[in-house]
Amino acid sequence: MNEQRTWRKSSYSGAENNCVELAVTPAETAIRDTKDREGGTLTVPSTAFAALLTDIRA
Repeated sequence: MNEQRTWRKSSYSGAENNCVELAVTPAETAIRDTKDREGGTLTVPSTAFAALLTDIRA
């Protein structure tokens, strides 16, 4: 991801750090743990992440 990442997490998580955050661009989706934001990220093509969400919802 060359663009500046804008991280977001579910509004249902409130102030807690027990979830994941996503940074989405047209090309890639980055995922990180809110408990360890400096611990690294998982970056996948956005099309693959969209397919994962589709399969989960099915």
